[in-house]
Amino acid sequence: MTGQPVALITYLVEDNQTILDNLIETLEEIASVKVVGHAATEAEATRWLLVHDGHWQLAVVDLFLQEGSGLGVLAGCRQREAYQKVVVLTNYATDDVRRRAMELGADAVFDKSNQLDEFFDYCVTETAKEVAMPQSETLAPSRAG
Repeated sequence: MTGQPVALITYLVEDNQTILDNLIETLEEIASVKVVGHAATEAEATRWLLVHDGHWQLAVVDLFLQEGSGLGVLAGCRQREAYQKVVVLTNYATDDVRRRAMELGADAVFDKSNQLDEFFDYCVTETAKEVAMPQSETLAPSRAG
């Protein structure tokens, strides 16, 4: 092993191109994150996460999308593996939204307007967990066939 940090395989669900571009740039700069794709709609995101089941480690989901909702994306990946984390990053992180997102399986909820530092800290922490765990354990296929 070369000592190279393990990249956290990450998928973004965000319909604002400026926010998306800034997220990718910042995540790749401050955390060892490899953004492997993104979607602007619930259907596209849900489909990607299911097709790539077991092969991603972090999904970052906005709630308000071009079509559908981030809550639908959360519901669509409730049966993920324990190492697969889904976080909500939204401008609408009210107590009700936080509660509903957690009920649907979110691992954390962050407000874009005042919790970006906490969100980035979360990503750095998740990357550190992946470095400590052998790669064969983190990307094990979730289901046979």
